[in-house]
Amino acid sequence: MEPLIPGWKLDQRTAVQLTAAACGAGALVVLLRTVSRRRAARDKIQRARTRRTESLQRAEQEVQRYRQAHPSSSSALISSSSSLVKLTDHLHKGSLTPEEVFYFYMEKTLAAHKKLNCCSEILPESFDQLKTLASNKDGLLYGVPVSIKENLEYKDHDTSCGVVVNLDRPAKRHSVIVEVLKRQGAVPFVKTNLPQALLSYDCSNPIYGQTLNPHNLQKTSGGSSGGEGALIGAGGSLLGIGSDIGGSIRIPASFCGICGFKPTSGRLSLQGLVPIYRGQKSVPSSPGPMARDVDSLVLCMRALLCDHMFALDPTVPPLPFNDQIYQSSRPLTIGFLENDGYTEGSPAMVRSVREVKALLEQAGHTLVPFCPPRISQVLPELLLKGVFADGATSMLRKLEGGPIDPCLAPQIRLYSLPLWLKKTLSFLLKPFTPRLPAVLRALSGISCVSDLWEHHAAVEDYISETIAAWRRSNLDVLLCPVLGPAFNFLYCGRFSGGISYTMIYNLLNFPAGVVPVSRVTAADEENLKLYKGNFQDYMDKLLPQAARGGQGLPVGVQCVALPWQDELCLRFMKEVEQLVAQSGK
Repeated sequence: MEPLIPGWKLDQRTAVQLTAAACGAGALVVLLRTVSRRRAARDKIQRARTRRTESLQRAEQEVQRYRQAHPSSSSALISSSSSLVKLTDHLHKGSLTPEEVFYFYMEKTLAAHKKLNCCSEILPESFDQLKTLASNKDGLLYGVPVSIKENLEYKDHDTSCGVVVNLDRPAKRHSVIVEVLKRQGAVPFVKTNLPQALLSYDCSNPIYGQTLNPHNLQKTSGGSSGGEGALIGAGGSLLGIGSDIGGSIRIPASFCGICGFKPTSGRLSLQGLVPIYRGQKSVPSSPGPMARDVDSLVLCMRALLCDHMFALDPTVPPLPFNDQIYQSSRPLTIGFLENDGYTEGSPAMVRSVREVKALLEQAGHTLVPFCPPRISQVLPELLLKGVFADGATSMLRKLEGGPIDPCLAPQIRLYSLPLWLKKTLSFLLKPFTPRLPAVLRALSGISCVSDLWEHHAAVEDYISETIAAWRRSNLDVLLCPVLGPAFNFLYCGRFSGGISYTMIYNLLNFPAGVVPVSRVTAADEENLKLYKGNFQDYMDKLLPQAARGGQGLPVGVQCVALPWQDELCLRFMKEVEQLVAQSGK
């Protein structure tokens, strides 16, 4: 063997020493790089926390200054106007001023945050916006403080999605929804917390921490729009904007006892709504309103579905809100579903559907059994495989260099398994557990472009299949469970079956909303001890552990309609809300 450098000969010992030194130097470089990245992540997190603290302190000072200057406030009138419709009426008539309302809800938000850790940042620009509101006095939301989920772009503020890599990258412009809210006279005043990387129905991240449930501090608020759910549930906001790709509006609405609506994807502008990664097309996401009652959701949709939004985003079909459909009172043919065949609902979920079904029948509507076909097959094969078509590599890349939140850790461990191990475990576990092997196969991703096209075609076929089944049953709308009651901490990341009742309608792109209808009873708690589930596997054992201790917590039902029938879905939600109120439940 010729030496690399002519005339230079190495003995074996020297060669070994040089090799060892090179390996050691390489290991040292890797170690130093890792340490540097971790230090950089810590610094970013600290800067974000400092920004939040400073924004909260400034808000407290501004509230205190306002209270000192206006000792005789209109708090009683504002409190009695707990409906957004009533509040806007007072604001337009002038019996309340935007300043009175703004500082009232800012104070309530600060108190809610201290208790629940629901805010990621107060928007200081909101104090300045109050001075220019007169130019938007004709707006449908004139003077209304609106909370927005952290992943909605607001100029000069981060949209981190709970991941460190997105910090210190302030948005260059407002999202279209923020622009329209402002044009309609609303005042976006706070950004709310979300889970790390969004794809979770918990609400915790390493930057801003865990958000708590307003009804029980030992429970999660749900996610991913969990900061919105907690803040509105605690009375700190009358109206918020969340986003939903698998139940991210509807699950926190259920957990926190409020109303939430996921419109048909594309009905509202997606420009400036930041996903954890772009390009995924199988399961569309949608922004949507969250509030205490259905009328508030409707007012928000009326405000957003305006010429200004259609001009800012020409990809949105120019379909204004159809009041004729919303205000119709014809009897409906309503499908109902108690068990989707994948996840057996908790006793409170099932009871709530049955009670609402009885109320609807008494009101003269026709109820028929209906379930979207093949959910047990569709959940892994179309939903999970679509969202993680790349084998979860894009999501894992987003998390590089930063800490992993305990809520997300069980999912990340599963996503991080090598491809060969996912496939091997899927084969070996098949005789012992019915659902996990299919999940592992789905998380293995899609191997080539032609397979991805086949997957997209399969999604289209499934939508057609479901709509055909819907029409054979002559349905107008569907009544079904929504996950609840609020879970104990650290269960959401382990119980993937929880998304089956909500994510299916993202895949189908059906509008869907949640209305609170009941509370967990002592009998529900007792029946939870008898819960078996559909498969009697590991996931079925998790649900009663996750939901226990929920007596007194709110429980909702889910209302669903066909694509672009958003107004009909909201009309159905309003009907449910009214019937439950009249029944005194």
